[in-house]
Amino acid sequence: MYTLLSGLWKYMFQKDEYCILILGLDNAGKTTFLEQTKTRFNRNYKGMSLLKITTTVGLNIGTIDVASARLMFWDLGGQEELQSLWDKYYAESHGVIYVIDSTDEERLSESKIAFEKMITSEVLDGVPLLVLANKQDVESCLSVGDIKTAFSDCAPKIGKRDCLVQPCSALTGEGAYNYNNNPCI
Repeated sequence: MYTLLSGLWKYMFQKDEYCILILGLDNAGKTTFLEQTKTRFNRNYKGMSLLKITTTVGLNIGTIDVASARLMFWDLGGQEELQSLWDKYYAESHGVIYVIDSTDEERLSESKIAFEKMITSEVLDGVPLLVLANKQDVESCLSVGDIKTAFSDCAPKIGKRDCLVQPCSALTGEGAYNYNNNPCI
């Protein structure tokens, strides 16, 4: 009897869970994006001050419920020594958000190397990809076009997976939540 009631309960109330990785170099704005997302989609969530966010060492987890789905975001640290751990999370992921700091032209090639290593993983083959060109609120930032040009030789490696490049400002929340078509790199 318990099994029947337990199964009925799960059928009626359990949500499908999807894990989404948030990757990118340190200081790209991954944690700020996660905090903005949790604040916007969780009615009673009182997030931390965005101005007090520091570099993630390890992992931050955020969960939001959308309709009949539960989205679990895993914000992984982006320091070079932590990037070697990213692939341990690939098998569980249903999507990847890759955040690029549009104001840090000096580290753009480093970001591209991390991106390339990530997209060439066979485990992520076919997993949808959202690339966020973050910090678009800063006047001297690189445009989405500039970033696409810098990452253009990655296009063949993306393959046939769903991919979108979106300009945004994680700090202000602008752009990341507007769904206009801006095809991938």
